[in-house]
Amino acid sequence: MIGQLNHVAIAVPDLAAAVRQYRDLLGASVGAPQDEPEHGVTVVFVTLPNTKIELLHPLGDDSPIASFLERNPSGGIHHLCYEVENIRVAADAMRSAGARVLGDGEPKIGAHGNPVLFLHPKDFNGTLIELEEAG
Repeated sequence: MIGQLNHVAIAVPDLAAAVRQYRDLLGASVGAPQDEPEHGVTVVFVTLPNTKIELLHPLGDDSPIASFLERNPSGGIHHLCYEVENIRVAADAMRSAGARVLGDGEPKIGAHGNPVLFLHPKDFNGTLIELEEAG
């Protein structure tokens, strides 16, 4: 059901420092910051030959990334994102198999402009999973 790895999301306490690290130290192609108010984050995508890294920084005090950084002050891997052909079919399959879809269960538009859903980490070996409908 899942397709290719779309991105690995890393929560960072200092977005500008993380951008410099990936751009200047590692020589990666780094995009511009994008505010995603619906998700409570500012994101920057680092493009690699085979996938992307999504740098996540809190946008506002209610951001889920703010609470993640309280528990992990140095930052860390937040989630893995896999592509699916049809987000609603994938969500129904997950629910049928007993996996929990987070939030209200309805897809939201993600940073790439495609529908996304998140799956509970307790159902996936402690890893938060994002499913993104391939555009």
